[in-house]
Amino acid sequence: MRTAIQYINDPKGKTKAVQLPISQWTRLMNKLSKYEQLLKLKSDLEQSFGEVKKMNQGKIKKQSLQDFLNGL
Repeated sequence: MRTAIQYINDPKGKTKAVQLPISQWTRLMNKLSKYEQLLKLKSDLEQSFGEVKKMNQGKIKKQSLQDFLNGL
């Protein structure tokens, strides 16, 4: 599918903006949102695995399931 992208240039020819159809913009924003969610999940998992590693090394105190649930 070909997209009708238009570039806006200043008098010196430097590109200052891009125009595209709203349908294309919506698709791009949806993809961006999904990528942001995946990056957040990846970051959260890395942090969690790091905490588990520290617990196993004895660097931080392990928490029981009951303590965890009580904290909610």
